[in-house]
Amino acid sequence: MTTFALVGAGPGLGLAAARRFGTGGHHVALISRDAEHLDALAAELDGDGIRARGFTADVLNSAALTAALAAAAGELGPIEILQFSPVPRGDSMKPVLETTAADLEDPLAFSVKGPLTCVNAVLPGMRELGRGTLLFVNGASAVRPNPQVAGTSVAFAAESAYAAMLHDALADANIHVAQLIVPGAIRPEAEHSSPKALAERLYAIHTERGTFRHYAEPLPT
Repeated sequence: MTTFALVGAGPGLGLAAARRFGTGGHHVALISRDAEHLDALAAELDGDGIRARGFTADVLNSAALTAALAAAAGELGPIEILQFSPVPRGDSMKPVLETTAADLEDPLAFSVKGPLTCVNAVLPGMRELGRGTLLFVNGASAVRPNPQVAGTSVAFAAESAYAAMLHDALADANIHVAQLIVPGAIRPEAEHSSPKALAERLYAIHTERGTFRHYAEPLPT
């Protein structure tokens, strides 16, 4: 059995995606900074009959992130699907005219170096399997810059460019790369942007292996 690795495990979309991929026949590796939080999520999934383990790592710590993904593959089985969807830190969300070069260091490390580290960690295993899926989840600022959150707008755009290049570069290796844009807030009552609806969408993107970019809902006009 192969593994679904979730970078940015949380009780909303993260848990819903983990449950969907777990019920789809994959073991689940949950990665975030909070070990106690991970234990609670893993226990909830275990209660659903899904084998899940938590692995502690900060997205800003490349060595820890690489080690967590290696440990996940070693304990649960080869990683077939990676979902990168951690929530950006609030202190990086400054207006464009208040943003300095230093203010971009953490957003770029979070949204560019983080994904690149994860991909480099899981790609050899996917090549050995002969298949794989890399899923990137972003807000609207990835495709429509928002001057009120300049750091994440710049970093998400860079992440999008990296993922789009991967989509083309890995197609012949049977490794599908896709991005899901969620324009607004993730709300339990939302028809298309609830955690459960987004999890189903991500699972469909994995199984149907279509185009690179998908939208949970149309961008506001």
